[in-house]
Amino acid sequence: MPLRRITAMLLALSLAACAHRVAEPDFARWADARQLVLVTSADWSATDGELRRFEREGDGWTQVGEAVPVTLGRNGSGWGLGLNPQRGDGPVKREGDGKAPAGVFAIGTAFGYADRVNTGLHYRAMTANDWCIDVPASNYYNRIVDRSVVKAPYLDQSSEPMRRDIHADGDQRYREGFVIEHNAGGAARQGGSCIFAHLWKAPGETTAGCTAMAPASMDALLAWLDVRRKPVFVLLPKAQYIALKQRWMLPEVAL
Repeated sequence: MPLRRITAMLLALSLAACAHRVAEPDFARWADARQLVLVTSADWSATDGELRRFEREGDGWTQVGEAVPVTLGRNGSGWGLGLNPQRGDGPVKREGDGKAPAGVFAIGTAFGYADRVNTGLHYRAMTANDWCIDVPASNYYNRIVDRSVVKAPYLDQSSEPMRRDIHADGDQRYREGFVIEHNAGGAARQGGSCIFAHLWKAPGETTAGCTAMAPASMDALLAWLDVRRKPVFVLLPKAQYIALKQRWMLPEVAL
């Protein structure tokens, strides 16, 4: 058989195999999550929303406790860089834009001012030398570093001290919180950095892109979260939640 004909046959077989390959479902990257923190907002421009907790046994989600109010970015929300495929049906989160990232995200380390807190997450007590680097030019972009140990260009330009009580006139917003793994490792320069769930300064006061809540709400959330249950954080405007609920295997919620 001529080589040209053999090559054509192999190419046809390869294309047929690709045509029958099953695409990975959107939710594959968080299918093993057994805890889900859900924040919904009215629309992309909304600066507040509701937070609900869910846990999964088997295939179904069950809500834990009641919905609680939260505040979001001063300019609403925009698609972030998390576990879900990138989407183009809304604004996109960028560094310094005042938007909270939307999508599905792993939940990272809990942090705070105390030596320890009641939580099933890994916990890191912050010191006066701990800063989250929000300078895209830095090699440590979107990472919390100890500035007494790490010496690198641009660290002195960061505006995110983790002990705000020491560096920002007694500010208690970072007294308790946890990392929302948006743009993990700072892979996308200008993609956005230092995204947390933390305490609000006052009810209704917006953030620079984080999700903020009352101390009692944070206490209950931290005590419930358990790293062994691979928790995820989901933030979506209502229209996007309704459109993606089935595809992303999200809980049933009356919005």
